[in-house]
Amino acid sequence: MANRRPARIMYAATDNCADMLYATRMHVPDPFLWARIRGRTYAVLSDLELDRGRREAHVDRVVPLSTLERKARPLPGRRPPIAELIARFLRDHKTGGAEVPHDFPVGVADELRRLGLLIRPARGHFFPTRISKTNEEIVAIRAAQRSAEAAMARAEEILRACRPDRRGRLSYAGRCLTSEFLQGEINSCLSRLGASAQHTIVAGGNQACDPHEAGHGPLPAHHPIIVDIFPRVARTGYWGDITRTFVRGNPSEAARELYATVLEGQRKALRQIRAGADGARIQRDTRAFFDSKGYATGEKNGRRSGFFHGLGHGVGLEIHEAPRFADGPLPRNAVVSVEPGLYYPGIGGIRIEDLVVVTDRGYANLTTYPKRFVLG
Repeated sequence: MANRRPARIMYAATDNCADMLYATRMHVPDPFLWARIRGRTYAVLSDLELDRGRREAHVDRVVPLSTLERKARPLPGRRPPIAELIARFLRDHKTGGAEVPHDFPVGVADELRRLGLLIRPARGHFFPTRISKTNEEIVAIRAAQRSAEAAMARAEEILRACRPDRRGRLSYAGRCLTSEFLQGEINSCLSRLGASAQHTIVAGGNQACDPHEAGHGPLPAHHPIIVDIFPRVARTGYWGDITRTFVRGNPSEAARELYATVLEGQRKALRQIRAGADGARIQRDTRAFFDSKGYATGEKNGRRSGFFHGLGHGVGLEIHEAPRFADGPLPRNAVVSVEPGLYYPGIGGIRIEDLVVVTDRGYANLTTYPKRFVLG
C-alpha cells in the first residue's frame, strides 16, 4: 500500500520562483519538478538540463524527465501532461499526496487531485529558513550591494559633471540631462558587473514625492533627486538595494532640513536594530520622530505626504521578501533595508537606504557608500 504521508513538491522555473532557486541553487529557465520525500530531495529535469543538473543541482538525486515520459506510455505524437508525470513520480515513490507552496500552478494542482492525489498548500513560507541568511548568502548579497554602489558612483559622477541651465534644468555634456539617460548609465554599469536592474529610480522634484515613480524627463537643478538602485546578480540570483538623494545646485533651506531629518531618522532606526527587536515598534518610533520634527504624515490636495511607506523589507533571492519591519520581531541574520523617507510636493522627496544584517548585538551594514546631499 502507498505511504499516504505527503511529500513536498514545487513545479516552477528558477527565473521566477525564488524558492526553487533556494532549493536547487541551479538556474533553469523552464518549469521543472522538485520534490522532498522522506528526507531525500529530487529534481526532475529534461535531457537538455540533465548533465548540468547532475553537476550543479543541490539535490540528492537528479531524475530524467524522459524516464517518466516513457513510463507514462503516451499515445503516438502525444506528450503526457505534466500532472500525469508528477503523479507517476509520486506513486513510484509510494506517496499519495504532496504539500505545495501557495503559488503552485492551480491547473496542475487540480489535475493532480483529479488523478487521486491529496494536494494541500503549505501554511506560511515554504522554506521558513530563507528569512535568516547563511554566511554564503550574506557574501552574495554583499557582492550585489557592491555592484549597486558602483552604479551609484556612476550616477553621482554624472550629476557632479552637470551644470544648471537657465531653465532650472541640469545640463550634461551640452545636453539636457534626463532621468532616462541616467537610468541607462546606471543599468549599463550594472551590466558590465554581471548584474541587472529593472525600474531603476531616478526621480527629481515632485516626481520624487511618489516613492515608486521611476522618473522621466529632464532632471531639475537645485531640487532633490532620488536615485534608488536594486540590482540582481545573474550568477547567484541575489539582490542588492541602495538609495541616495542628491542635489546638484543650491537646494532650499526646507530641502536641507528635510534631508537632515531623514538622515537622523535613519540613524535612530539603525541604533534600535538587533535580533529580536520589534520592527513594528522601530517603524512607529521613526514616524513619531518625524512627527516631533513637524513632518506629519497625511494627505493634502489629493496627495500623500510625510512618511507613508514601510521602514524596510527583507532582501535576498527576492528584492522584497520577509521580514518587513511591520511584521514584528527581527530574526537573527535577516538582511533588511532601512529606508526612511519624507515626501512633500513643493519641497521634494528624500529617501536614504542602507542594507544591513541583523545581529545579536545590533547590525552589520553591508552598505559603504557615503551619504552626500549637495553636490555643488
